[in-house]
Amino acid sequence: MNKKGSLKFKFYAAWSGIVRLLKLERNARIHTAATVLVVIAGLIARLHAWQWAAVVIVVGIVWSMELMNTALEILADKIHPQEHPLIGAAKDAAAGAVLVASITAVLVGVIVFASRLFEA
Repeated sequence: MNKKGSLKFKFYAAWSGIVRLLKLERNARIHTAATVLVVIAGLIARLHAWQWAAVVIVVGIVWSMELMNTALEILADKIHPQEHPLIGAAKDAAAGAVLVASITAVLVGVIVFASRLFEA
């Protein structure tokens, strides 16, 4: 790959992080399945543009939180491989962020898809 500072290298590194997440994290595969199902359901329900926007935003937030959670876990395990209460607390907080984002995504999904059902 090109120089570390190049835009091409930065995109390659970012994509590598996503691929690594998909390969290593079971939760990422669950998020992938959920994302695919939501997209299929959205196509079937013929979501409006604003509804797609809401869905895309919350899906993006969940994926971003999962990537950050994984990054924190990898870094924490490298810095302090032994169990430590503060490292555990940091990991739990990061996992909590993913959970909050996921619950929010589900709530937005319920609102969006319920509104489409009531329109019909």
